[in-house]
Amino acid sequence: MAIQSSSDPGQRRPARLVGADPLPAERDGGRDEGLRPRRLADYVGQAELKQVLGLALAACRQRGEALDHVLLYGPPGLGKTTMALVLAEELGVRCRITSAPALERPRDIVGLLMGLDARDVLFIDEIHRLNRVAEELLYPAMEDGRLDLTVGTGSTARSRSLDLPPFTLVGATTRAGSLSSPLRDRFGLIQRLEFYEQADLEAIVRRTATLLAVPLDAAAAGEVARRCRGTPRIANRLLRRVRDYAAVHGHTQVDRPTVAAALDLHRVDGRGLDAADRRLLRLLLDSHGGGPAGLDTLAAALGEDPDTLESVVEPFLLQLGFLQRTPRGRIATDAARRHLQAEAA
Repeated sequence: MAIQSSSDPGQRRPARLVGADPLPAERDGGRDEGLRPRRLADYVGQAELKQVLGLALAACRQRGEALDHVLLYGPPGLGKTTMALVLAEELGVRCRITSAPALERPRDIVGLLMGLDARDVLFIDEIHRLNRVAEELLYPAMEDGRLDLTVGTGSTARSRSLDLPPFTLVGATTRAGSLSSPLRDRFGLIQRLEFYEQADLEAIVRRTATLLAVPLDAAAAGEVARRCRGTPRIANRLLRRVRDYAAVHGHTQVDRPTVAAALDLHRVDGRGLDAADRRLLRLLLDSHGGGPAGLDTLAAALGEDPDTLESVVEPFLLQLGFLQRTPRGRIATDAARRHLQAEAA
């Protein structure tokens, strides 16, 4: 696994951290598929979610039925897709994965539904972006296991109903409030995924480090966990960057100073704020006296899309207490000011 190289055959450099061949967990082209847990017991964090879904899984297995439809919502990167795959694995069925923007035409959703076997899991990401026609097709499919089609046009049009096998629809969204009420009400289980606690993030980092063969000590795992914005996806991404840094600099052991140097290079500070977060806070503090300032005003000044600021940048700042949303606009808090001053010192 280790690589040794030197221009002088009589001298050997220390073993490099990363070998030339991909590890089993990396043979997905770097998409993190090999890092996902497969079973509910291996899924770290989200204790309440696991308890609710574990009970539902046990009940449906006892009855030999399909799991009720599940809606998962929360910020991106918290494990909604992973949970859908875990549910399918626990049920011993296939998981068909798609996203709402890909279902533009009626035949797209019809093809997916007709291809399902009994108790299969159908996962639709960003389900709040489904168009009206797709939603109308899903209503009877979810509620009655029936697909209602219209054949022909005009005076020759006629309705035809096709029976579907029992299946589980798992919908994921970052904007639960954008779902229509008829669609949301057809989900039997509606669960929110929360940002992860420090201890859970450290466990995730240690697990990923083991899979990627990164010799990470406890302090280093804690440093990655502190800087990953409470999000496992970001934790895995940061750990890959730390591994790259350690490999290039010839480190065979990753300690806390190595993590700090690697993530400082990528402009991720000690609380997990990146360049976009700091730009927003500095704009509020320097140009608007701390606020309030409207979302559209901030987006225009930063050259960002308002939806990106609202759904990607702001949630973590709100969680840290660095930002407040008020009817008059956004306000940067004293805690944000102190943090930026400490980082600049």
